Amino acid sequence: MERPEFDITIGKDGKLRVQVKGVHGAKCLELADLVRDIVGREESRELTSDYHDPDERVRMNVDVKNRHL
Repeated sequence: MERPEFDITIGKDGKLRVQVKGVHGAKCLELADLVRDIVGREESRELTSDYHDPDERVRMNVDVKNRHL
């Protein structure tokens, strides 16, 4: 598993923007929630394509043989 990265930007208006990189799926939300809990109130949330990727990648090899029933 990759290490998560946080891209944190503080705007001139004082608003904090956080983008979580390097994790996918529910783990991304857990980390975003952690930052929210530290900083305080959350105004909005935008899910990126990384969120919709599966948490883990699974490789399956399947052999199918014809069987006469």
